[in-house]
Amino acid sequence: MRMAGMVISTLIALCSLSCGRGHPVVEIALHPTNPQILYIATNDYIYKTRDGGKTWQNISQGMTHSRVIALAIDPLFPANVYAGTKGDGVFRSYNGGQTWVAKRTGMADVTISSVVHQLVFVPGSSDHLFAATSMGVFETENAGDTWIKRMEGMKEVLMVVTLDVDPRQITTMYAGTSGGMYKTIDRARHWIKVNHGLIPPEVLKSSRALGITRVKVDPHRLNAVYAASLMGLYKTTDGAQTWQRIGQDLPDQMFSDLVLDRSTPDVLYVSSRKGVHKSSDGGHTWQAANAGLGNLNIRALAMNPVDSQVLYAGTNGDGLYRSHDGGHTWEPVPLVLNRNHETRGSTILNRNGGVEDIAKTVGRNCLCPEGMQRLTGHGQTDGLRRVG
Repeated sequence: MRMAGMVISTLIALCSLSCGRGHPVVEIALHPTNPQILYIATNDYIYKTRDGGKTWQNISQGMTHSRVIALAIDPLFPANVYAGTKGDGVFRSYNGGQTWVAKRTGMADVTISSVVHQLVFVPGSSDHLFAATSMGVFETENAGDTWIKRMEGMKEVLMVVTLDVDPRQITTMYAGTSGGMYKTIDRARHWIKVNHGLIPPEVLKSSRALGITRVKVDPHRLNAVYAASLMGLYKTTDGAQTWQRIGQDLPDQMFSDLVLDRSTPDVLYVSSRKGVHKSSDGGHTWQAANAGLGNLNIRALAMNPVDSQVLYAGTNGDGLYRSHDGGHTWEPVPLVLNRNHETRGSTILNRNGGVEDIAKTVGRNCLCPEGMQRLTGHGQTDGLRRVG
C-alpha cells in the first residue's frame, strides 16, 4: 500500500510539474470568515485550498464535464457552495466541495444551451439566490431546489451576465445584460431599462452592444453603482438614472472584473488585458497595480472578506496571484496538490488492485490534461502500465 501511494504521488507530482502555472483561472471564491479557505475554477476543474494556497485539492468529482465559470459560497453557512456551469445549470455542495448535486429544476428547459455567468446571494439569506444566465435571470428561495425565471421587462435581452443586490435595500437589484443595464426595485418582479448615458443609441442596434461584465453596488455611497464592460467603465451616483464614463485614460477599455473595497470608501479595482488598476477616489484617478504579475491578462479578481488588503487575481494562462498590500505587489500562488489526500486514495486503490483506477487517480488529480499527456504520451487514463 505504501509503495502504491509513493508511486501515485510521484506520478501526480511529475504530471503537475509538466503543467507549470500555465492554466487560466476563470473564477475565485473566498470563504467569508476563514481567510485560509478559497476556491478557484480553471478551464478544467474546481480546486480548493484549506491552508491559504499552500496545497490544493481537486474537488470536481461528481460534476459534469461542463466548465464551471461561476462560484458562490453561502455567507452564513460556508459549507454550502454553488457552482454555475457553461451549459449544465447549477450544482450545489453541502460539504465544502466534497460532493456535488445538480440543482437546476426550473432551468431544465434551457439547461443544454444556458450558461450560468454569476450566482448572487441575497444579503442575510442562505436560501435566496439569483442566477445571471444566458437565458435570463433566475431566482431560487429554497437553496436551488427550484428556480423561477424573472425576466418581466427584459423582452429584448438575449443574455444576463452580471447581477448585484443593493445591501441597503435588498429588493433593489441591477443587472448587466446584452441590452445594457436594468434595475428592479421589487425583487426582480419587474425590470426597467436604465441606459441613459451608458450606451449611445446608435450602438444599441447591436444585440451585444456594450458587453457588461460586472456590476457592483457601492456599499458606502447611497445610489452609487459601478459597471465594467467590454467598452469602458461607468459610474452612477443617482441610482442609475444617469451614467458617467470614468477611467477613459486606462490602457485597455475591455474590463473583465471589478472589485469594491468594503472597508474603505471610494477604493476600487478593475482588471483587463493590461493588468490590475486601482482607484482611491471613486474612479477619478487610477494607478497601475501590477508589480509581480507574470501575466497581465487578468480573468478574475477577488478581495478577502476579512482583510481588504489581500487580493487574488486569476490570470489567463499563468495561474493565480495574491497581493497582501492592496495590489502594490503580487506573488504567485502555485497550484500544488495535497499529497496526503492523494495517498489516502491510492491506498484504497491498491487494496483493490485496480491499475486502471490508479491511472484515473493520477489523471483526476493532475493539475492539467496537458501535463498528463506530456507524462504518458497519451490521455489521462491511457498509457500507464501496471506498477508494483
